[in-house]
Amino acid sequence: MKLFYHPIYSQLDLPAHHRFPISKYQQLFDMLCAHPELKSGFTISCAEPISVSTLELAHDADYVHQFITGTLADKAQKRIGFCHSDALVERTLQSVGNTLGAAQAALKDGAAMNLAGGYHHAFSNYGSGFCIFNDAITAARYLYQAGLIDNALIIDLDVHQGDGSAAIAERDDAITTLSLHGERNFPRIKQSSDYDFALPLHCDDRVFLETLTQALKLTQRLHRPDIIFYNAGADVHNDDELGTLSLSLAGVGARDAQVLTHAKHHQIPICTMLGGGYQRNVEQLVKVHWQLVEQFHQCFILDS
Repeated sequence: MKLFYHPIYSQLDLPAHHRFPISKYQQLFDMLCAHPELKSGFTISCAEPISVSTLELAHDADYVHQFITGTLADKAQKRIGFCHSDALVERTLQSVGNTLGAAQAALKDGAAMNLAGGYHHAFSNYGSGFCIFNDAITAARYLYQAGLIDNALIIDLDVHQGDGSAAIAERDDAITTLSLHGERNFPRIKQSSDYDFALPLHCDDRVFLETLTQALKLTQRLHRPDIIFYNAGADVHNDDELGTLSLSLAGVGARDAQVLTHAKHHQIPICTMLGGGYQRNVEQLVKVHWQLVEQFHQCFILDS
């Protein structure tokens, strides 16, 4: 199975005390390298950076141009949460390109993972919440335009609603959006996904997993997607400072196992993305993201 990664994921020079845990990607990859029994099951891969023409399948051409050329207004940059730099442009194009690469690999091999991605707060004409371009929507649109799929399902299990994904795909019959998220979390103004499950404050493992079970059954029965894009945010964990849910470490692992097993059982290719996670203790945050790597390895490599 292919795992897409690039060192630039953690090479963005951010101000001291910036809220985004930029080092988590490198630390997660280092943890994988420290477990050769897991790493040997993956082919470490890197796709081409996403092209402007592909970005424009999901985004306004002026917005794409302004971001790449560094001419976005200060207000727009503040809404994203990052100031313009050449490194930010390079990192963004690479990470979105790797989600597309993972989606293409998933169609071929059944599953693939991008060790970044999940940029679900990016709208067609602006970025928000550390998300610049919406990687899942962009990749889904590319696959559809290429005649490789008829429909895609985005399963968004980040604690924050996938508002950008919902808005871009609102009138797109080829993309179905499913979001389980904290009802009292960012964004303040929610968009309308095809399926929204707003979870109460301090929702625990049992309620979350039972809700997920019903959501997966519903979307499979009604849509039978050709590919799943899975946003596996770690910010559902109880210790996440920007989350409002109370999943345990084991609960996060059970969530990931449930989604991956669902895709495998129904023989649906799945492109998995890392998603959010904002514990200031990055070592502990990486342990939450690590659940995804372990479950992916168990489901698609050990049990294949």
